[in-house]
Amino acid sequence: MGTFKAGDIVARKSYGMDVLFKVVDVKHNGKENLVTLKGITYRIQADAPESDLILQPQQRVQEHHMQMRQAVDKKCREASVIINKCRPKKAYLRNTSKENARSFSRPGKVLHIDGDSDYLEVCLDQYKKFGIEAVGMHIPEKEQAGCIYKLLQDIKPDILVLTGHDGLLRGEKNYFSLNSYRNSKHFIAAVKEARRYQGDVDSLAIFAGACQSMYMEILNAGANFASSPFRVLIHALDPVFVCQKIAFAKVDRVLTPSEVINNTITGVNGIGGIETRGKYRDGFPSEPYK
Repeated sequence: MGTFKAGDIVARKSYGMDVLFKVVDVKHNGKENLVTLKGITYRIQADAPESDLILQPQQRVQEHHMQMRQAVDKKCREASVIINKCRPKKAYLRNTSKENARSFSRPGKVLHIDGDSDYLEVCLDQYKKFGIEAVGMHIPEKEQAGCIYKLLQDIKPDILVLTGHDGLLRGEKNYFSLNSYRNSKHFIAAVKEARRYQGDVDSLAIFAGACQSMYMEILNAGANFASSPFRVLIHALDPVFVCQKIAFAKVDRVLTPSEVINNTITGVNGIGGIETRGKYRDGFPSEPYK
């Protein structure tokens, strides 16, 4: 039996213990065990020999979670300013009932496909806090392209997220080869299928990618926003903050890439994209019935 088991929180000595990982699987190969890892807050997947790993004390794990929570809370406060500006308001019109008629709002609807069930749950909870209608599906990265067309037909979202885990394979330095990446080819294939369903980048906004993903090829496949321009790690909630900005921008407004990127946790090193039309619409009047 190996030293580590599924669920342990570890860090890699060879990378200066910079990222905390959860152990997903341990392969016993008779020589040295190979451990499959996923980031606990970043969308990265990696393999490491058991000898390269150090089990992390609970105090460091707690400090890490506290630091990440502070970063998320800061972005949530900034996002709430945008959302509050969009709250429905009373309108005074002739020939209405005694109760003043109210408008209603429709932020963009999200379909979020995630290769990680834990991250999907966290993201869906954040969408709910933002007041965004979101349908979430846990689908492994390699299977996303095969089912996305039918899901888009059924759900008809305004915004699509295709994410999960990614990363440069151990020892790979060629950023221009798809074979250097764990899952970029799957995100690219899924984006192409989504664009086969809806080719208009204004009608369906797409975010795709994860940590260190092949950014420009994902954009070339048809995504509005993608990761990762500088092949850095992205936060698990970065796709949600991209969606929030687009979902609450008025439909007659075109967002610049920097407006959307500045709304994320990771920022310009991890997220990039193209000008994208907002998805927020006002309606009037709302029904008086409760």
